[in-house]
Amino acid sequence: MIKEGDNAPAFSLEDNDGKKVSLSDFAGKKIVLYFYPKDDTPGCTKEACSFRDEYDEILKKGAVVIGISADPVKSHSKFKSKYSLPFYLLSDPDKKVMQAYGAWGEKKMYGKTYMGTIRSTFIIGVNGKIQKVFPEVTPKEHGKEVLEYL
Repeated sequence: MIKEGDNAPAFSLEDNDGKKVSLSDFAGKKIVLYFYPKDDTPGCTKEACSFRDEYDEILKKGAVVIGISADPVKSHSKFKSKYSLPFYLLSDPDKKVMQAYGAWGEKKMYGKTYMGTIRSTFIIGVNGKIQKVFPEVTPKEHGKEVLEYL
């Protein structure tokens, strides 16, 4: 996983409308970049809704929110619409961006080891450097936690 002080790896991915969104589109802004396993699942829904509920306050702090998962664009579109999510959801089907940030790796559940998305959040400063890493996230309260940091 990349560390605080590192340059944020550049990316260009499709959003929930199929439009290309690049890290460079947000030059000069703080970015809350979060990686999550799957649209419309219990933990991921709680996390997305926590960001939705704090979104206006996050914007007031000069930051934008971007969520990334391996789900396809169509899935993101349904998820965003169902829960009125006001921020970007980007599709990383080949997991290259997740790998660049260290958000793809070995996980364990019920005694089984598998590869998957590591739920994590990165605050990227206006200078393009990682300001804060949240390597472990409690989905329900994460929006508040990020807002407190900002």
